[in-house]
Amino acid sequence: MRRSEVLAEESIVCLQKALNHLREIWELIGIPEDQRLQRTEVVKKHIKEEGETTILQLEKDLRTQVELMRKQKKERKQELRLLQEQDQELCEVLCMAHYDIDSTSVPSLEELSQFRQHVASLRETKASRHEEFVNIKRQIILCMEELDHTPDTSFERDVVCEDEDAFCLSLENIATLQKLLRQLEMRKSQNEAVCEGLRAQIRELWDRLQIPEEEREAVATVMTGSKAKVRKALQLEVDRLEELKMQNMKKVIEAIRVELAQYWDQCFYSQEQRQAFAPYYAEDYTENLLQLHDAEIVRLRNYYEVHKELFEGVQKWEESWRLFLEFERKASDPSRFTNRGGNLLKEEKQRAKLQKTLPKLEEELKARIEMWEQEHSKAFVVNGQKFMEYVMEQWEMHRLEKERAKQERQLKNKKQTETEMLYGSAPRTPNKRRGLAPNTPGKVRKLNTTTMSNATANSSIRPVFGGTVYRSPVSRLPPSGSKPVTTSTCSGKKTPRAGRHGANKENLELNGSILSARTFKGFQI
Repeated sequence: MRRSEVLAEESIVCLQKALNHLREIWELIGIPEDQRLQRTEVVKKHIKEEGETTILQLEKDLRTQVELMRKQKKERKQELRLLQEQDQELCEVLCMAHYDIDSTSVPSLEELSQFRQHVASLRETKASRHEEFVNIKRQIILCMEELDHTPDTSFERDVVCEDEDAFCLSLENIATLQKLLRQLEMRKSQNEAVCEGLRAQIRELWDRLQIPEEEREAVATVMTGSKAKVRKALQLEVDRLEELKMQNMKKVIEAIRVELAQYWDQCFYSQEQRQAFAPYYAEDYTENLLQLHDAEIVRLRNYYEVHKELFEGVQKWEESWRLFLEFERKASDPSRFTNRGGNLLKEEKQRAKLQKTLPKLEEELKARIEMWEQEHSKAFVVNGQKFMEYVMEQWEMHRLEKERAKQERQLKNKKQTETEMLYGSAPRTPNKRRGLAPNTPGKVRKLNTTTMSNATANSSIRPVFGGTVYRSPVSRLPPSGSKPVTTSTCSGKKTPRAGRHGANKENLELNGSILSARTFKGFQI
């Protein structure tokens, strides 16, 4: 055989070995079958390449590819080992299972990508749980300090005393941590409620026993907070005041009775309801009587709190009603026209506003009370009667009072008119009134002490409130025209109008008209 043929055969054998070695490498690094076919096709193209690549060049190319693949294999194995170490560390902290991957084979790019994503997810989970752990731990420590509580379980000691990085951040531990915090917060809330109750009891006893301010300030330091030592100090103060209360039974019961009376007023109790609590009127100041008063004040306090919204609404109506009655009284007072500074206008505006708001308030209360009565299946009473009946009664009493006042004025005006018809009106100091012309200056002629001239003796005075003519009550002249004789209508006695000087009112209401001070030319009546 010629040497050239021998070289050709050797080249074919080398090429075959190289291809076999390539296939082994591909399989070792986990290249899929489809990629192997593609790579074999590339090798084939290189062999058939234009320019007729020599066997040596082909061998060189193949060796280059082999080196590249070996390098990729090494890098992938290193990354796989690093990811597995990180996975192990995170899983131990989080108490989770390790990532399942074959560490003997070379991972593919896709497998490495999935592994990286898994490790990144573990890191995020660790950061989130660690933040939650630190936050809960801080709250637990605060609660324990507030309660003066010392960690007494291994878990509590692990949470409070051990290094934060050493704590296992498993879901179970996080859940147990949250449960511990809830328990401590519940104990803290209960302790705060107890302390607040003791403080309320202390304040109540202070007021009932009339404890001086200096003595109260001595325990001011324990009137805030809810630590165990604060609670203990509050309990000691309550015990001291309770003992003092037993020594001052009468004073305490009388203080409770004052508070009872206040609640009776706030709850609009009728006299019958107040008298129903017989111990209020007892004078045998015993511990049993004190207990009865304590129970009654607790019942009334709860009753008021349950119905507070309704009672406040009724109280608002009562205040508006009293203000309305005050404005009504002022509106019927003639002296209000002498006001200065615009008070009259202001009062009229307030009165008009109340006339609008009172009915609205009554309707609102009526709707709320009806709803309450349906809910509680009983009547809502004010001063012993249903509220709307009470409101209607107040309006009716107001109407009757106005009618009575009107009748009294009419009767008074009628009597005054009859007196003036008989004796004439008494003179008075003229007052300037809006809408009335000022009196004409001149002599005021006396009607019953001096004689009148012929020109005026038979003159008539026409009142402003009617068309009837009344004669002046003085002696008439004789028909013969002789000199007038000085006479007195009361035969020397004191004239009736002398005692009525200044007694008449400025404004006289008669038959719906106002009779003001009447001024005539030369006369004042």
